Amino acid sequence: MADRAKDAQVGGRNRPALKLHVPEPRYRPGDTADFSHLDIPAAGDQPRPDEACAPADMQAMAFDLVRVLGDDDQAHGAWYPNLDADTLRTMLRNMALVRAFDERMFRGQRQGKTSFYMKSTGEEATSVAAAMALSSDDMVFPSYRQQGILITRGYPMIDMINQIYSNKADKLKGRQLPIMYSSREHNFFSISGNLATQLPQAVGWAMASAMKGDTRIAATWVGEGSTAEGDFHSACTFATVYNAPVILSVINNQWAISSFSGFAGAERTTFAARALGYGMAGLRVDGNDALAVYAAQQWAANRARSNNGPTVIEYFTYRAEGHSTSDDPSSYRSAQEREEWPLGDPIMRLKKHLIAIGEWDEERQEAMDRDCAEQVKLAAKEAEKNGILGHGLHHPFRTMFQDVYEQLPWHLEEQAAQARHEREVKWPGVEPWA
Repeated sequence: MADRAKDAQVGGRNRPALKLHVPEPRYRPGDTADFSHLDIPAAGDQPRPDEACAPADMQAMAFDLVRVLGDDDQAHGAWYPNLDADTLRTMLRNMALVRAFDERMFRGQRQGKTSFYMKSTGEEATSVAAAMALSSDDMVFPSYRQQGILITRGYPMIDMINQIYSNKADKLKGRQLPIMYSSREHNFFSISGNLATQLPQAVGWAMASAMKGDTRIAATWVGEGSTAEGDFHSACTFATVYNAPVILSVINNQWAISSFSGFAGAERTTFAARALGYGMAGLRVDGNDALAVYAAQQWAANRARSNNGPTVIEYFTYRAEGHSTSDDPSSYRSAQEREEWPLGDPIMRLKKHLIAIGEWDEERQEAMDRDCAEQVKLAAKEAEKNGILGHGLHHPFRTMFQDVYEQLPWHLEEQAAQARHEREVKWPGVEPWA
């Protein structure tokens, strides 16, 4: 055995040395951004498969790019969802409201009113248009950049801001990181900071819905970086094996926090192509085209609702700003990227389309933007009356033990009693649980 090992070592000297590939983005700070390497097909060139087709019959869709809005600002092709002008204006307003909300909350974080915030600038269509294509009672399992779903479903902005400020009116009682909302009434599952856990949860919920003979489907969102987590692959396996009525949306915004999409496999193939190995339908969609997003989400929803199986949708988009308020994108990517991004801005593209078909104009756009900013401002001012970060207006101490267990365990009963006693000693005469 020793001789064979020695011989192998000697023989291996003539073999080429192994090399490890480390993904590297095309542009770093100081570089000139150039996206000419991207293959952007013309709007309307993509066929629209039958919603009941076999996944094997639509494999090319995982490598194409579904587009509806063309450079002429008109809608083209089989994926055109034929929405009326009022619906398009509602979609435009919802996206504008999300952007106004993001701007206000970002400034609030910089002013010390909250500890953390995450904007969705450039990605508004992937939540707003997608949510509008679902039924309001479909269960959604979002990631942390889908505030557009709540706004689209009519969740009060003041409740969102109370949660961001973790104040005394926060319905989650200060237990969640800012922007990690939850609303049972709006079928919006709790956001988790443990990335990708929402995927198997969505599949499990969809399986339960099917087992009960319900009519509601599940939809979930995840960033492209999080597809490298094992939870993504577990979700795909269960979704395929049990034909779960679920939509798995991958938001490929080109960047995770400070690392580009190549570390999740983008150099090798598309994220929609991951569906193929599991035998699932896969669509790759222009995520900055609100009409294409709506059409793709509606197609996948109809497919799931008719028991034809799950779908992976890759929304190809771009994170125009930092990953969060804790991130400085200028330290790892070219400052020109946002301007050079070839698919444009989703709000601007839908606005131009409405103008092109004679259903909108710049004056109404300016008035709407002012109205959105004022609506957010009023909600923020009202929420600030309930407290902001570090100003003592928070939930009473007793809520620490609420809504955690159906029956509080004995050891927490003891800790609660001890804490109550210590507080009474320290602040006699003050309500002990305040």
